[in-house]
Amino acid sequence: MADTTPNADIVLEADRLLGAAAAADVPVRLVGGLAVRAHLPAGTQPVITREYKDIDLVTLKGRGRAVSAFMAEQGYEADRVFNTTNGHRRLLYYDVPHQRQVDVFVGAFEMCHSIPITERIELHPTAVPLAELLLTKMQIVELNAKDQSDIVTMLYHYDVNDADDGSINAKRVAALCAADWGLWRTTKMNTERTREALKAGAPEVREVAEPRLERLWQAIEDAPKSGRWKMRNRVGDKVRWYEEPEEVG
Repeated sequence: MADTTPNADIVLEADRLLGAAAAADVPVRLVGGLAVRAHLPAGTQPVITREYKDIDLVTLKGRGRAVSAFMAEQGYEADRVFNTTNGHRRLLYYDVPHQRQVDVFVGAFEMCHSIPITERIELHPTAVPLAELLLTKMQIVELNAKDQSDIVTMLYHYDVNDADDGSINAKRVAALCAADWGLWRTTKMNTERTREALKAGAPEVREVAEPRLERLWQAIEDAPKSGRWKMRNRVGDKVRWYEEPEEVG
């Protein structure tokens, strides 16, 4: 019988959960810093190392009940009040002995902006696609150091082109930004922040990541914008363009 005790090492625990989910046919994928790590080739360490506090997952709409049963089997305690109220979009579980939290986004990733993160969930066995993963970082209005490091890490380790195989799909990123002015605006802000972070960082990282960032932004700018997008653009920053995400746990 498989061990269902959460591992003290968060990286090993994420691997355990994803393996058990695949065996149980429960469709979950990593998002967040551990997802950035999961995309790296075996044996590769992120160019910028950081601690991982919690495990973030996504699942398909309508599979929340299966995820709840699975997480209980894996030794996690549900936040019953939160899950009862928010289970259609988000679920919360605790690894009590290790004081860790597992956040499960259901159907879409909704924080400062909404990203259709599960539309292409089948592209990678353990993590969401790189394009959507990058946007989960670019959509953060109050960007902190760990999220900035994840953006730089992704741009260093993964090329930017119009494909998904080990690359950041600029066409996908651009299409999502072209469909949502608010997402475009926050991505623009974080592109500027990332330029500054690269200038202040290691030259060898900047040499690789900077041209990729510029190719990505050029793709975003070149993507055709809808009439609705252009109308919202006229309003600009006069009206708040993002949601303030709630803190949970």
